Amino acid sequence: MVTTGERKGARAAPGARRALVWSFANTAIGKFGTLLISIAIARLLGPDAFGTYAVALVALAAVLSFNELGISLAIVRWEGDPRRIAPTVATISTAASLVFFLVAWMLTPAFAAAMGDPSATDVVRLMLVCVPLNGIVATPAALLQRDFQQGRRAAADQVNIWLGAGISVVLAALGWGAMSLAIGRVVASVVFSGMLVAFCPSGIRFGWDRAVVGPLLRFGLPLAGSSLVVFAVGYADQLVVGTTLGTQALGFYLLAFNLASWPVMILSQPIRAVAPAAFARIQAQRDLMDRTFRDGLRLLTAVALPACAFIAGAAFPIVSFVYGPQWEPAALALQWLALQAAIRIVFELSYDFLAVLRKSKTLLIVQLVWLALLIPALLIGARLGGTGGVALAQFVVAGIVLVGCYGWALGRAGVHLVALARTTLVPLLFGLVALGGSLLISAFVPGAFVASLLAGLFCTAVIGGALLCSRRSVAAFRGVGVEGSPA
Repeated sequence: MVTTGERKGARAAPGARRALVWSFANTAIGKFGTLLISIAIARLLGPDAFGTYAVALVALAAVLSFNELGISLAIVRWEGDPRRIAPTVATISTAASLVFFLVAWMLTPAFAAAMGDPSATDVVRLMLVCVPLNGIVATPAALLQRDFQQGRRAAADQVNIWLGAGISVVLAALGWGAMSLAIGRVVASVVFSGMLVAFCPSGIRFGWDRAVVGPLLRFGLPLAGSSLVVFAVGYADQLVVGTTLGTQALGFYLLAFNLASWPVMILSQPIRAVAPAAFARIQAQRDLMDRTFRDGLRLLTAVALPACAFIAGAAFPIVSFVYGPQWEPAALALQWLALQAAIRIVFELSYDFLAVLRKSKTLLIVQLVWLALLIPALLIGARLGGTGGVALAQFVVAGIVLVGCYGWALGRAGVHLVALARTTLVPLLFGLVALGGSLLISAFVPGAFVASLLAGLFCTAVIGGALLCSRRSVAAFRGVGVEGSPA
Protein backbone atom coordinates (compact mmCIF):
# COMPACT_ATOMS: atom_id res chain seq x y z
CA MET A 1 0.00 0.00 0.00
CA VAL A 2 1.22 3.50 -0.81
CA THR A 3 1.09 5.82 2.15
CA THR A 4 0.04 9.46 2.07
CA GLY A 5 3.61 10.51 2.75
CA GLU A 6 4.86 8.44 -0.14
CA ARG A 7 2.29 10.01 -2.44
CA LYS A 8 3.37 13.49 -1.42
CA GLY A 9 6.97 12.53 -1.97
CA ALA A 10 6.13 11.15 -5.39
CA ARG A 11 4.43 14.41 -6.32
CA ALA A 12 7.31 16.48 -4.99
CA ALA A 13 10.03 14.52 -6.78
CA PRO A 14 10.77 15.54 -10.34
CA GLY A 15 9.32 12.67 -12.41
CA ALA A 16 10.24 11.26 -15.74
CA ARG A 17 7.44 13.08 -17.54
CA ARG A 18 8.47 16.51 -16.28
CA ALA A 19 12.11 15.72 -17.03
CA LEU A 20 11.16 14.65 -20.56
CA VAL A 21 9.17 17.84 -21.13
CA TRP A 22 12.15 19.88 -19.95
CA SER A 23 14.43 17.92 -22.28
CA PHE A 24 12.17 18.43 -25.29
CA ALA A 25 11.79 22.16 -24.58
CA ASN A 26 15.51 22.55 -23.99
CA THR A 27 16.48 20.79 -27.21
CA ALA A 28 13.79 22.38 -29.37
CA ILE A 29 14.54 25.93 -28.25
CA GLY A 30 18.27 25.44 -28.59
CA LYS A 31 18.21 23.75 -31.99
CA PHE A 32 15.61 25.95 -33.63
CA GLY A 33 17.22 29.05 -32.17
CA THR A 34 20.67 28.16 -33.46
CA LEU A 35 19.33 27.24 -36.91
CA LEU A 36 19.61 30.88 -37.94
CA ILE A 37 23.12 31.03 -36.50
CA SER A 38 24.21 27.88 -38.34
CA ILE A 39 22.87 29.35 -41.57
CA ALA A 40 24.89 32.50 -41.02
CA ILE A 41 28.05 30.51 -40.26
CA ALA A 42 27.64 28.29 -43.33
CA ARG A 43 27.14 31.30 -45.58
CA LEU A 44 30.10 33.13 -44.03
CA LEU A 45 32.57 30.24 -44.11
CA GLY A 46 31.69 28.29 -47.25
CA PRO A 47 32.30 24.56 -47.88
CA ASP A 48 36.12 24.63 -47.56
CA ALA A 49 36.33 26.18 -44.07
CA PHE A 50 33.32 24.15 -43.01
CA GLY A 51 35.23 21.04 -44.09
CA THR A 52 38.21 22.03 -41.93
CA TYR A 53 35.88 22.34 -38.94
CA ALA A 54 34.46 18.92 -39.80
CA VAL A 55 37.94 17.41 -39.48
CA ALA A 56 38.23 18.86 -35.95
CA LEU A 57 34.73 17.70 -35.06
CA VAL A 58 35.49 14.11 -36.07
CA ALA A 59 38.66 14.12 -33.96
CA LEU A 60 36.81 15.45 -30.90
CA ALA A 61 33.98 12.95 -31.31
CA ALA A 62 36.50 10.10 -31.54
CA VAL A 63 38.04 10.90 -28.16
CA LEU A 64 34.75 11.72 -26.44
CA SER A 65 33.29 8.39 -27.53
CA PHE A 66 35.33 6.54 -24.89
CA ASN A 67 36.61 9.49 -22.85
CA GLU A 68 35.40 8.50 -19.35
CA LEU A 69 35.59 4.73 -19.99
CA GLY A 70 31.80 4.39 -19.96
CA ILE A 71 31.54 4.41 -16.17
CA SER A 72 29.38 7.52 -15.76
CA LEU A 73 26.35 5.53 -16.93
CA ALA A 74 26.85 3.33 -13.86
CA ILE A 75 25.68 6.28 -11.75
CA VAL A 76 22.43 6.43 -13.71
CA ARG A 77 21.61 2.74 -13.31
CA TRP A 78 23.22 2.08 -9.88
CA GLU A 79 20.61 0.29 -7.76
CA GLY A 80 21.88 1.73 -4.48
CA ASP A 81 22.85 5.29 -3.52
CA PRO A 82 24.86 6.59 -6.50
CA ARG A 83 26.72 9.04 -4.28
CA ARG A 84 28.66 6.12 -2.85
CA ILE A 85 30.40 5.55 -6.19
CA ALA A 86 30.46 9.18 -7.39
CA PRO A 87 33.92 10.12 -5.99
CA THR A 88 35.52 7.04 -7.55
CA VAL A 89 33.78 7.68 -10.87
CA ALA A 90 35.00 11.30 -10.81
CA THR A 91 38.60 10.19 -10.21
CA ILE A 92 38.60 7.60 -12.98
CA SER A 93 36.85 9.78 -15.57
CA THR A 94 39.09 12.81 -14.91
CA ALA A 95 42.33 10.83 -15.00
CA ALA A 96 41.33 8.94 -18.15
CA SER A 97 40.29 12.12 -19.96
CA LEU A 98 43.64 13.80 -19.25
CA VAL A 99 45.53 10.80 -20.64
CA PHE A 100 43.37 10.68 -23.78
CA PHE A 101 43.79 14.43 -24.27
CA LEU A 102 47.59 14.18 -24.25
CA VAL A 103 47.63 11.21 -26.62
CA ALA A 104 45.22 12.90 -29.03
CA TRP A 105 47.24 16.14 -28.93
CA MET A 106 50.36 14.29 -30.11
CA LEU A 107 48.52 12.38 -32.85
CA THR A 108 46.70 15.43 -34.26
CA PRO A 109 49.15 16.34 -37.09
CA ALA A 110 49.05 12.80 -38.49
CA PHE A 111 45.25 12.70 -38.26
CA ALA A 112 44.81 16.04 -40.03
CA ALA A 113 47.15 14.95 -42.82
CA ALA A 114 45.26 11.66 -43.25
CA MET A 115 42.02 13.63 -43.58
CA GLY A 116 43.55 15.65 -46.39
CA ASP A 117 43.78 18.96 -44.49
CA PRO A 118 47.07 19.47 -42.57
CA SER A 119 46.05 23.09 -41.89
CA ALA A 120 43.37 21.78 -39.54
CA THR A 121 45.96 20.81 -36.89
CA ASP A 122 45.59 23.94 -34.75
CA VAL A 123 41.80 23.84 -34.96
CA VAL A 124 41.76 20.20 -33.88
CA ARG A 125 44.11 20.80 -30.96
CA LEU A 126 42.01 23.67 -29.67
CA MET A 127 38.84 21.59 -29.88
CA LEU A 128 40.53 18.83 -27.85
CA VAL A 129 40.46 21.11 -24.79
CA CYS A 130 36.84 19.95 -24.45
CA VAL A 131 38.08 16.42 -23.66
CA PRO A 132 39.33 16.97 -20.07
CA LEU A 133 36.36 19.26 -19.41
CA ASN A 134 34.04 16.42 -20.40
CA GLY A 135 35.81 14.01 -18.06
CA ILE A 136 35.69 16.39 -15.10
CA VAL A 137 31.93 17.02 -15.31
CA ALA A 138 30.90 13.46 -16.24
CA THR A 139 29.85 12.71 -12.66
CA PRO A 140 27.77 15.87 -12.04
CA ALA A 141 26.06 15.39 -15.43
CA ALA A 142 25.18 11.77 -14.57
CA LEU A 143 23.84 12.71 -11.12
CA LEU A 144 21.59 15.38 -12.65
CA GLN A 145 20.32 12.83 -15.17
CA ARG A 146 19.74 10.24 -12.44
CA ASP A 147 17.66 12.70 -10.40
CA PHE A 148 15.64 13.88 -13.44
CA GLN A 149 17.03 17.42 -13.00
CA GLN A 150 16.53 18.31 -16.65
CA GLY A 151 15.42 21.83 -15.74
CA ARG A 152 18.88 22.67 -14.43
CA ARG A 153 20.51 20.86 -17.30
CA ALA A 154 18.37 22.88 -19.72
CA ALA A 155 19.71 26.15 -18.32
CA ALA A 156 23.31 25.00 -18.75
CA ASP A 157 22.62 23.70 -22.27
CA GLN A 158 21.06 26.97 -23.39
CA VAL A 159 24.06 28.97 -22.18
CA ASN A 160 26.36 26.49 -23.92
CA ILE A 161 24.48 26.74 -27.22
CA TRP A 162 23.96 30.49 -27.38
CA LEU A 163 27.31 31.58 -25.99
CA GLY A 164 29.29 29.30 -28.30
CA ALA A 165 27.22 30.14 -31.36
CA GLY A 166 27.36 33.89 -30.68
CA ILE A 167 31.14 33.90 -30.33
CA SER A 168 31.53 31.80 -33.49
CA VAL A 169 29.35 34.08 -35.61
CA VAL A 170 31.19 37.22 -34.53
CA LEU A 171 34.61 35.69 -35.17
CA ALA A 172 33.50 34.20 -38.51
CA ALA A 173 32.30 37.63 -39.61
CA LEU A 174 35.74 39.01 -38.68
CA GLY A 175 37.41 36.46 -40.92
CA TRP A 176 38.69 33.87 -38.42
CA GLY A 177 37.50 30.97 -40.59
CA ALA A 178 37.20 27.51 -39.04
CA MET A 179 39.03 28.66 -35.90
CA SER A 180 35.98 30.79 -35.03
CA LEU A 181 33.90 27.64 -34.51
CA ALA A 182 36.57 26.02 -32.35
CA ILE A 183 36.99 29.08 -30.12
CA GLY A 184 33.24 29.40 -29.62
CA ARG A 185 32.96 25.71 -28.77
CA VAL A 186 35.75 25.77 -26.17
CA VAL A 187 34.69 28.98 -24.41
CA ALA A 188 31.11 27.74 -24.16
CA SER A 189 32.29 24.35 -22.86
CA VAL A 190 34.21 26.01 -20.02
CA VAL A 191 31.15 27.96 -18.91
CA PHE A 192 28.87 24.94 -19.39
CA SER A 193 31.12 22.74 -17.24
CA GLY A 194 31.14 25.30 -14.44
CA MET A 195 27.35 25.48 -14.47
CA LEU A 196 26.97 21.68 -14.25
CA VAL A 197 29.25 21.60 -11.22
CA ALA A 198 27.33 24.45 -9.58
CA PHE A 199 23.95 22.84 -10.28
CA CYS A 200 24.90 19.40 -8.94
CA PRO A 201 23.92 19.23 -5.22
CA SER A 202 27.01 17.22 -4.28
CA GLY A 203 29.39 19.04 -6.63
CA ILE A 204 32.56 17.16 -7.55
CA ARG A 205 34.23 14.99 -4.94
CA PHE A 206 37.23 12.87 -5.77
CA GLY A 207 37.93 9.63 -3.95
CA TRP A 208 38.93 6.01 -4.36
CA ASP A 209 36.84 3.09 -3.11
CA ARG A 210 38.66 -0.09 -4.10
CA ALA A 211 35.51 -2.13 -3.47
CA VAL A 212 33.65 -0.46 -6.36
CA VAL A 213 36.52 0.00 -8.84
CA GLY A 214 36.23 -3.55 -10.17
CA PRO A 215 32.43 -3.48 -10.69
CA LEU A 216 32.67 -0.02 -12.28
CA LEU A 217 35.31 -1.07 -14.79
CA ARG A 218 33.55 -4.35 -15.57
CA PHE A 219 30.41 -2.37 -16.34
CA GLY A 220 32.03 0.58 -18.08
CA LEU A 221 34.80 -0.90 -20.22
CA PRO A 222 32.49 -2.98 -22.46
CA LEU A 223 30.32 0.13 -22.89
CA ALA A 224 33.41 2.22 -23.64
CA GLY A 225 34.48 -0.34 -26.23
CA SER A 226 30.99 -0.34 -27.64
CA SER A 227 30.94 3.47 -27.68
CA LEU A 228 34.21 3.52 -29.61
CA VAL A 229 32.71 1.19 -32.18
CA VAL A 230 29.56 3.37 -32.16
CA PHE A 231 31.79 6.32 -33.00
CA ALA A 232 33.41 4.38 -35.83
CA VAL A 233 29.96 3.49 -37.14
CA GLY A 234 28.68 7.04 -36.76
CA TYR A 235 31.71 8.80 -38.25
CA ALA A 236 33.11 6.26 -40.68
CA ASP A 237 31.22 8.02 -43.46
CA GLN A 238 32.88 11.36 -42.69
CA LEU A 239 36.28 9.68 -42.45
CA VAL A 240 35.75 8.04 -45.83
CA VAL A 241 34.54 11.27 -47.43
CA GLY A 242 37.46 13.25 -46.04
CA THR A 243 40.14 10.77 -47.04
CA THR A 244 38.77 9.85 -50.48
CA LEU A 245 36.79 12.87 -51.73
CA GLY A 246 38.54 15.84 -50.09
CA THR A 247 37.83 18.63 -47.62
CA GLN A 248 35.26 20.49 -49.74
CA ALA A 249 33.21 17.33 -50.21
CA LEU A 250 33.44 16.82 -46.44
CA GLY A 251 32.04 20.31 -45.95
CA PHE A 252 29.02 19.46 -48.13
CA TYR A 253 28.59 16.13 -46.40
CA LEU A 254 28.80 17.66 -42.89
CA LEU A 255 26.11 20.19 -43.76
CA ALA A 256 23.86 17.38 -45.01
CA PHE A 257 24.62 15.31 -41.92
CA ASN A 258 23.77 18.22 -39.62
CA LEU A 259 20.47 18.85 -41.39
CA ALA A 260 19.57 15.15 -41.32
CA SER A 261 20.40 15.02 -37.61
CA TRP A 262 17.77 17.57 -36.64
CA PRO A 263 15.04 14.98 -35.98
CA VAL A 264 17.59 12.96 -33.98
CA MET A 265 18.54 15.96 -31.85
CA ILE A 266 14.99 17.21 -31.37
CA LEU A 267 13.39 13.84 -30.65
CA SER A 268 16.01 11.30 -29.65
CA GLN A 269 18.39 13.32 -27.47
CA PRO A 270 15.73 14.51 -24.99
CA ILE A 271 14.42 10.97 -24.63
CA ARG A 272 17.96 9.64 -24.11
CA ALA A 273 18.35 12.12 -21.26
CA VAL A 274 15.46 10.43 -19.45
CA ALA A 275 15.10 6.87 -20.79
CA PRO A 276 18.05 5.18 -18.99
CA ALA A 277 16.95 6.41 -15.57
CA ALA A 278 13.30 5.56 -16.31
CA PHE A 279 14.15 2.06 -17.55
CA ALA A 280 16.49 1.52 -14.59
CA ARG A 281 13.64 2.09 -12.14
CA ILE A 282 11.58 -0.75 -13.64
CA GLN A 283 14.40 -3.06 -14.76
CA ALA A 284 13.22 -5.84 -12.44
CA GLN A 285 9.80 -5.91 -14.21
CA ARG A 286 10.64 -7.23 -17.67
CA ASP A 287 7.06 -7.30 -18.97
CA LEU A 288 6.59 -3.69 -17.94
CA MET A 289 9.89 -2.74 -19.59
CA ASP A 290 8.75 -4.44 -22.79
CA ARG A 291 5.46 -2.51 -22.85
CA THR A 292 7.13 0.76 -21.93
CA PHE A 293 9.74 0.33 -24.66
CA ARG A 294 7.12 -0.41 -27.30
CA ASP A 295 4.93 2.53 -26.25
CA GLY A 296 7.93 4.86 -26.35
CA LEU A 297 9.01 3.57 -29.74
CA ARG A 298 5.51 3.93 -31.21
CA LEU A 299 5.23 7.54 -30.03
CA LEU A 300 8.75 8.36 -31.17
CA THR A 301 8.43 6.88 -34.65
CA ALA A 302 5.00 8.43 -35.20
CA VAL A 303 6.75 11.81 -35.22
CA ALA A 304 10.24 10.88 -36.39
CA LEU A 305 9.44 8.89 -39.54
CA PRO A 306 7.30 11.59 -41.24
CA ALA A 307 9.75 14.30 -40.12
CA CYS A 308 12.74 12.47 -41.61
CA ALA A 309 10.74 11.68 -44.75
CA PHE A 310 9.96 15.38 -45.19
CA ILE A 311 13.67 16.30 -45.10
CA ALA A 312 14.53 13.49 -47.52
CA GLY A 313 11.78 14.27 -50.00
CA ALA A 314 12.34 18.03 -49.99
CA ALA A 315 16.15 17.90 -49.73
CA PHE A 316 16.93 20.08 -52.76
CA PRO A 317 14.51 22.96 -52.07
CA ILE A 318 15.44 22.95 -48.35
CA VAL A 319 19.18 23.23 -48.99
CA SER A 320 18.77 25.79 -51.78
CA PHE A 321 16.43 28.04 -49.79
CA VAL A 322 18.12 27.82 -46.40
CA TYR A 323 21.83 27.79 -47.27
CA GLY A 324 22.00 29.13 -50.81
CA PRO A 325 22.72 27.68 -54.26
CA GLN A 326 26.43 27.15 -53.49
CA TRP A 327 25.44 24.42 -51.02
CA GLU A 328 23.14 22.45 -53.38
CA PRO A 329 25.57 19.48 -53.72
CA ALA A 330 24.80 18.74 -50.07
CA ALA A 331 21.27 17.68 -51.07
CA LEU A 332 22.64 14.60 -52.83
CA ALA A 333 23.69 13.17 -49.48
CA LEU A 334 20.84 14.69 -47.48
CA GLN A 335 18.20 12.57 -49.24
CA TRP A 336 19.60 9.33 -47.84
CA LEU A 337 21.00 10.66 -44.58
CA ALA A 338 17.56 11.92 -43.57
CA LEU A 339 16.09 8.44 -44.05
CA GLN A 340 19.00 6.94 -42.15
CA ALA A 341 18.31 9.40 -39.30
CA ALA A 342 14.97 7.68 -38.68
CA ILE A 343 16.82 4.41 -38.19
CA ARG A 344 19.31 6.13 -35.86
CA ILE A 345 16.48 7.24 -33.60
CA VAL A 346 15.30 3.64 -33.22
CA PHE A 347 18.89 2.50 -32.66
CA GLU A 348 19.51 4.96 -29.85
CA LEU A 349 16.39 4.10 -27.87
CA SER A 350 17.22 0.40 -28.30
CA TYR A 351 20.81 1.00 -27.21
CA ASP A 352 19.72 2.68 -23.96
CA PHE A 353 17.20 -0.08 -23.28
CA LEU A 354 19.81 -2.80 -23.71
CA ALA A 355 22.44 -0.88 -21.73
CA VAL A 356 20.16 -0.69 -18.69
CA LEU A 357 19.70 -4.46 -18.92
CA ARG A 358 23.51 -4.81 -18.82
CA LYS A 359 23.70 -6.17 -22.35
CA SER A 360 27.08 -4.51 -22.90
CA LYS A 361 28.61 -7.46 -24.73
CA THR A 362 25.56 -7.84 -26.95
CA LEU A 363 25.77 -4.16 -27.89
CA LEU A 364 29.43 -4.55 -28.71
CA ILE A 365 28.74 -7.54 -30.98
CA VAL A 366 26.00 -5.63 -32.82
CA GLN A 367 28.24 -2.63 -33.36
CA LEU A 368 31.14 -4.78 -34.60
CA VAL A 369 28.92 -6.51 -37.14
CA TRP A 370 27.59 -3.13 -38.26
CA LEU A 371 31.10 -1.73 -38.67
CA ALA A 372 32.28 -4.79 -40.62
CA LEU A 373 29.41 -4.34 -43.09
CA LEU A 374 29.68 -0.56 -43.24
CA ILE A 375 33.34 0.07 -44.14
CA PRO A 376 33.38 -1.76 -47.51
CA ALA A 377 29.93 -0.39 -48.36
CA LEU A 378 31.08 3.20 -47.75
CA LEU A 379 34.21 2.77 -49.85
CA ILE A 380 32.18 1.34 -52.74
CA GLY A 381 29.59 4.10 -52.36
CA ALA A 382 32.26 6.84 -52.41
CA ARG A 383 33.85 5.39 -55.54
CA LEU A 384 30.60 4.93 -57.46
CA GLY A 385 28.45 7.82 -56.26
CA GLY A 386 30.49 10.42 -54.35
CA THR A 387 28.83 11.87 -51.26
CA GLY A 388 25.43 10.61 -52.39
CA GLY A 389 26.79 7.09 -52.72
CA VAL A 390 28.29 7.23 -49.22
CA ALA A 391 24.94 8.33 -47.77
CA LEU A 392 23.08 5.58 -49.66
CA ALA A 393 25.50 2.99 -48.28
CA GLN A 394 24.83 4.30 -44.76
CA PHE A 395 21.09 3.89 -45.19
CA VAL A 396 21.22 0.38 -46.69
CA VAL A 397 23.58 -1.04 -44.05
CA ALA A 398 21.62 0.62 -41.22
CA GLY A 399 18.44 -1.04 -42.45
CA ILE A 400 20.09 -4.45 -42.49
CA VAL A 401 21.47 -4.00 -38.98
CA LEU A 402 18.13 -2.74 -37.65
CA VAL A 403 16.19 -5.78 -38.80
CA GLY A 404 18.87 -8.41 -38.25
CA CYS A 405 21.14 -7.42 -35.37
CA TYR A 406 18.97 -5.20 -33.19
CA GLY A 407 15.99 -7.47 -33.72
CA TRP A 408 18.09 -10.37 -32.44
CA ALA A 409 19.39 -8.38 -29.46
CA LEU A 410 15.97 -7.08 -28.41
CA GLY A 411 14.45 -10.55 -28.76
CA ARG A 412 17.12 -11.98 -26.45
CA ALA A 413 16.36 -9.19 -23.98
CA GLY A 414 12.70 -10.21 -23.69
CA VAL A 415 11.05 -7.85 -26.18
CA HIS A 416 8.16 -9.44 -28.10
CA LEU A 417 9.32 -8.92 -31.68
CA VAL A 418 5.97 -9.56 -33.37
CA ALA A 419 4.32 -6.99 -31.12
CA LEU A 420 7.23 -4.63 -31.78
CA ALA A 421 6.77 -4.97 -35.55
CA ARG A 422 3.05 -4.19 -35.20
CA THR A 423 3.98 -1.18 -33.07
CA THR A 424 5.99 0.43 -35.88
CA LEU A 425 3.75 -0.55 -38.81
CA VAL A 426 1.41 2.46 -38.67
CA PRO A 427 4.23 5.04 -38.23
CA LEU A 428 6.05 3.42 -41.15
CA LEU A 429 3.02 3.77 -43.41
CA PHE A 430 2.61 7.43 -42.45
CA GLY A 431 6.31 7.96 -43.12
CA LEU A 432 5.95 6.58 -46.65
CA VAL A 433 3.00 8.93 -47.25
CA ALA A 434 5.11 11.88 -46.06
CA LEU A 435 8.00 10.86 -48.31
CA GLY A 436 5.81 10.48 -51.40
CA GLY A 437 4.06 13.79 -50.81
CA SER A 438 7.33 15.68 -50.27
CA LEU A 439 8.86 14.24 -53.44
CA LEU A 440 5.83 15.24 -55.53
CA ILE A 441 5.71 18.75 -54.09
CA SER A 442 9.46 19.23 -54.67
CA ALA A 443 9.17 18.02 -58.26
CA PHE A 444 6.16 20.08 -59.35
CA VAL A 445 6.06 23.21 -57.17
CA PRO A 446 8.37 25.99 -58.46
CA GLY A 447 10.44 28.01 -56.03
CA ALA A 448 12.53 26.58 -53.20
CA PHE A 449 10.73 28.50 -50.46
CA VAL A 450 7.21 27.61 -51.58
CA ALA A 451 8.10 23.96 -52.14
CA SER A 452 9.74 23.67 -48.71
CA LEU A 453 6.81 25.37 -47.01
CA LEU A 454 4.14 23.22 -48.67
CA ALA A 455 6.08 19.99 -48.02
CA GLY A 456 6.50 20.99 -44.37
CA LEU A 457 2.79 21.73 -43.95
CA PHE A 458 1.87 18.44 -45.59
CA CYS A 459 4.17 16.45 -43.31
CA THR A 460 2.87 18.29 -40.24
CA ALA A 461 -0.60 17.05 -41.14
CA VAL A 462 0.78 13.54 -41.63
CA ILE A 463 2.38 13.63 -38.16
CA GLY A 464 -0.96 14.68 -36.71
CA GLY A 465 -2.62 11.69 -38.33
CA ALA A 466 0.09 9.34 -37.04
CA LEU A 467 -0.34 10.62 -33.48
CA LEU A 468 -4.11 10.31 -33.78
CA CYS A 469 -3.65 6.64 -34.64
CA SER A 470 -1.25 6.26 -31.69
CA ARG A 471 -3.61 7.51 -28.99
CA ARG A 472 -2.85 4.66 -26.59
CA SER A 473 0.88 5.39 -26.64
CA VAL A 474 0.17 9.10 -26.18
CA ALA A 475 -1.98 8.26 -23.16
CA ALA A 476 0.82 6.08 -21.76
CA PHE A 477 3.27 8.97 -22.11
CA ARG A 478 0.93 11.30 -20.28
CA GLY A 479 0.93 8.90 -17.36
CA VAL A 480 4.71 8.74 -17.02
CA GLY A 481 5.93 10.12 -13.73
CA VAL A 482 2.48 10.71 -12.18
CA GLU A 483 0.98 9.02 -9.17
CA GLY A 484 0.16 5.37 -9.80
CA SER A 485 2.48 5.02 -12.77
CA PRO A 486 5.19 2.41 -12.17
CA ALA A 487 7.48 4.06 -14.74
